[in-house]
Amino acid sequence: MKKINCLKCRQQHSCCDFGAWVDLEVAKKILSLKLKGDFYHLEKDKDFPSGYRVGTSYEDNCCSFLTPSGLCSIHKADYSLKPAHCKEFPYEKGKLSPFADVLCLRAKPKIKKKRGDNGKR
Repeated sequence: MKKINCLKCRQQHSCCDFGAWVDLEVAKKILSLKLKGDFYHLEKDKDFPSGYRVGTSYEDNCCSFLTPSGLCSIHKADYSLKPAHCKEFPYEKGKLSPFADVLCLRAKPKIKKKRGDNGKR
C-alpha cells in the first residue's frame, strides 16, 4: 500500500475541497461547539450509527468548517469530534481511498514531461 505523508503536502487542505459525511449525532455535538460552519444534506444511511448522515459542504463547495488559513476548526476545537473520514483520509477502511487521486495532492500520479516538452502545443 502506498504511504502518504500529509505533513509534506503543499496544500494540506485540498482534501477538504468537498467536505465529508458526519453522523447526525456527532454533528449535533459539533454544532454545540459554536464553530463557524454548518451541515447540509440530511440523508438516511444505515452505515452511520444514528441511521442518518449530514454533509459538511453545500454542493461542490469546500467544507464549511475549513478556516481561511486552511485548518479544520473541528480539529482545533475537539479532535475527538473530527469526522472519521477526515481523520483517516487519504485512506478508507485501511486502503487508499478511491477519491485520493482526485482530492489528495500527495496521491496524484506525477506526470513526467518528456525532455524538450515545454507544455506548448
